[in-house]
Amino acid sequence: MRLFAAVFFGLGVVFCRAFELKNFNFGDHGYNSVLTLLNETNKLCPDISRIYSLDEKTVEGRDLVVIEFTADTPGTHVVGKPEFKYVGNMHGNEVVSREVLLALVAYLCQGYREKNKEVTWLLQKTRIHIMPSMNPDGWELANSRPRKNGKKPWLDGRANANNVDLNRNFPEVDKLEYKYEKLKDGLNNHIMTLNKALSTPHLAPETRAVIKWLYSIPFVLSSNLHGGDLVANYPYDESRDYSKTSQYSASPDDVLFRYLAKSYSKFHPSMSDPMRTPCDMSGDQDLPEFKDGITNGAKWYSVAGGMQDFNYLATNCFEITLELGCNKFPYPKEEKKYWEDNREALVNYMFQVHIGIKGVVESNGKKVPNATIKVINMTSGSPIKHDVLSGKLGDYYRLLMNGDYKIRVVADGYYPEERCVTVSNKHMKEAQVVDFNLTPSSSKEPERRNDCVPSRQLDLDGGMEQKLQDSLYDRIYGDYVYNTNDYQLYDYLKRILRPVIGI
Repeated sequence: MRLFAAVFFGLGVVFCRAFELKNFNFGDHGYNSVLTLLNETNKLCPDISRIYSLDEKTVEGRDLVVIEFTADTPGTHVVGKPEFKYVGNMHGNEVVSREVLLALVAYLCQGYREKNKEVTWLLQKTRIHIMPSMNPDGWELANSRPRKNGKKPWLDGRANANNVDLNRNFPEVDKLEYKYEKLKDGLNNHIMTLNKALSTPHLAPETRAVIKWLYSIPFVLSSNLHGGDLVANYPYDESRDYSKTSQYSASPDDVLFRYLAKSYSKFHPSMSDPMRTPCDMSGDQDLPEFKDGITNGAKWYSVAGGMQDFNYLATNCFEITLELGCNKFPYPKEEKKYWEDNREALVNYMFQVHIGIKGVVESNGKKVPNATIKVINMTSGSPIKHDVLSGKLGDYYRLLMNGDYKIRVVADGYYPEERCVTVSNKHMKEAQVVDFNLTPSSSKEPERRNDCVPSRQLDLDGGMEQKLQDSLYDRIYGDYVYNTNDYQLYDYLKRILRPVIGI
């Protein structure tokens, strides 16, 4: 077992201990080979794994197959155990994602059998879903094409068998959310019902299947994996100004998403390396957001109908997009190196599903589904304008950075309830449990105490506050000031926050 990295993320020093994968044959796994590998893994680890397929097939009739890993209760959502997913090969000709996820499947099974501490902890505390290929039809086409100068054609097999780009085929929730942002009480989450989403014209069967999957399981964190570049991409993917093909378009959880992106890129040996040779994608070298191997999606290039933003705005799931390398379809002999480069990052990212808070909303023992969980950042005094909802069993999960927050729960038929929390995330530690017991509105309203005291109150306009948050974020993680060249602003930040974080 070798020690790969020790990285400071504001959560403490995180050690990722990797082990060598045994008895795994790297190579181009066709559809039948994928099924064989998943079934063999399930036979090796029957107590912690389950194989299932989504309820619609691909255009050419192939199953969209998922393998689930969790200790004790495969196939069952358990209150307090967050749901995580990886989706690969959305573009059929981007094979690296497919291969590294198959390796991860074998790695999780092996790690649990060998009682690896990190893998065992993850599977005991998490329900993990891995879909190696969302576009098996496209893979078959791409695999059939001959190489020229060592490379497969750039676009053949990218789309599905009906020539639909699946990452442009989801309902355009961004435009809807940008309209809601202009309203006083506009929706900021779950902005589209399942029926509405499925009524979107021209959905591919693969897209429909995934949409129904997203609504059926209360996923908390996710990533979809691609190829063609080397970067961790975070929301929003579509520009607020529709006339601009490139525009930084921050979500309400922008600071959190940058952290999540770095939780991957910093554990990859070259994704965050400023000296690496860039891929030949247009404009890569001109983007400061590529520093540390991350980028805001819309700043890179605007994408409408992407899966990443649909997850964030239509469900409770936070998702980023990972580009795993310049070569979309490398030779089979090169695939082991891609796995070794991504192994620690893939594992570390899964741990991030345990940051923040979680709990159950109930009323006198009765679970309360669809309660709205609102968050106010007590340092800034500003709300994070992206709510999450409690699930069918009353449980909720809210990813948060370290800090002081006021949590407010609102549900029809009940008085609102508030709680003050201090989040202190640590590696291999579950999210802080914050339960709520609501009082029915038919009863006497309970007495309230306003005992939430912010640790530091910043009396700044919203734009200045965002710049300070950006600067603080990068100062904590050892990076240069992000999104500003104003040294006076940075000096002011240090003077304000020196007593808090010791800079």
